[in-house]
Amino acid sequence: MKIVIKLICILGVLTLSGCAGAQTFRTFNKPVIFDKERERLSVEYLKARHGIIKDSATIVPKIIVLHWTAIPSLEKSFDAMNPTLLPGARKGLAGASSLNVSAQFLVDRDGVIFRQLPETTFARHVIGLNYCAIGVENVGGTNAPLTKKQLDANEALIRYLKSKYDIEYVIGHHEYKSFIGHPLWKETDPNYLTSKNDPGDEFMTKIRNRIKDLNIKGKPDQP
Repeated sequence: MKIVIKLICILGVLTLSGCAGAQTFRTFNKPVIFDKERERLSVEYLKARHGIIKDSATIVPKIIVLHWTAIPSLEKSFDAMNPTLLPGARKGLAGASSLNVSAQFLVDRDGVIFRQLPETTFARHVIGLNYCAIGVENVGGTNAPLTKKQLDANEALIRYLKSKYDIEYVIGHHEYKSFIGHPLWKETDPNYLTSKNDPGDEFMTKIRNRIKDLNIKGKPDQP
């Protein structure tokens, strides 16, 4: 079922501070599989990788992490995250857990937003920070640069999430290592690190210029 979310300055489903005018973003629920096995693996991941013991796979959001899928189509991006288990090709990640990667949100190239998981449900998308991070995946990558409509949609999501949660940081996936040694960093294996380049400095600079009024921090070494 389609849910239309209207973003307006004063009154609406989402209320945004400091916006210049009314915008409408189409938002759909498109849930990835979250069966008993995925929840069990998520709870195990929280314990094994983050040292957090919980009965349910939930998070307390402090960070928003922006990604790109490196896949040029919506359905193929969704299909990559939908299964509970990692595909066999991702052996580097499977050593840490067989739990598949996912994200709470997926943004298509036309700016349409898809909610794949509830905002406070655990998703595996960023080493060391999953337990407190909401992930936003954007369809595209190096060979399919992210679009202005995706930029608009990411800004809208950040404003919406900041209005609901105590969000302290917005980072790009390629910036996650800047949290090593930070109080929010929780990764039990110091050697479990991967190199990322998404969504890139240019996209993050544009986002940060747009959300200056929210006073959200960038990387720990940035204001």
